[in-house]
Amino acid sequence: MAEGSLYDRLGGTYAIAGAVDVLVDRLFANVAVNANEAVHAHHGDPANAPGYKFLVTAWSIEAAGGPKCYPGRDMTLTHDGLVITDGEFDAVAIEIAATLNFLGVPAPEQKEFMEIIESYRAQVVQAA
Repeated sequence: MAEGSLYDRLGGTYAIAGAVDVLVDRLFANVAVNANEAVHAHHGDPANAPGYKFLVTAWSIEAAGGPKCYPGRDMTLTHDGLVITDGEFDAVAIEIAATLNFLGVPAPEQKEFMEIIESYRAQVVQAA
């Protein structure tokens, strides 16, 4: 096992915020992610991007073992009513993995972070 928390190995707050900045821009432009009309309604408004980046950054910091700073709702409440499918979840996961790879995050840290993402599938995906 690598030493230090995943948060530390990812580079801490600034590195995570930088990765999320890239990721959210990619998510807002991703056709597969935005095929869900409820998701597109949120992503279609560029004014939502800064707040979304803040929340995803804070969530990612906590999920990776960093300081408690996420002020948002839990993942079940956050995604309630969006009727996200497994395919849509996969589209986001693929974009996260591609962003981590693009930014040069080492493979062990990519794998560990993607395992965290996968652990939230049941809270995000809803049956239609």
